[in-house]
Amino acid sequence: MPLVRIDLSKKHSESFAHQVGNIVYQVMREQINVPEDDKFQIITRHESTEFNIPKSYLGIEYSDSIIFIQATISFGRSTDLKKNLYKTICGALVQSLKVRPQDVFINLIEVNKENWSFGNGEMQYADKD
Repeated sequence: MPLVRIDLSKKHSESFAHQVGNIVYQVMREQINVPEDDKFQIITRHESTEFNIPKSYLGIEYSDSIIFIQATISFGRSTDLKKNLYKTICGALVQSLKVRPQDVFINLIEVNKENWSFGNGEMQYADKD
């Protein structure tokens, strides 16, 4: 846990995309105690025509440099912890990669621990607290 999907424009290089992944992983390690080596990410670069988003929503103006970050995590983290995670990921991307904060879109999906299998057809987290 977690499984992270990162979607961004092909205008960003593969190197940039992997830097985004590394930053997200490092922040998750620091903010929500993701274990070392628990880095499962799917990073996809898209043509700009593959994004169907509004120019703005909730007063936030988006550009074609938008980055979507979706992480499936186990239940159990407080709202304050998740707020801090969003803020820290965004801040790190802005500082390290000069991303516009308006272009950092983050979504968390929370699941029960029995919804994970890391291989061998086993439910590794089912009996762990």
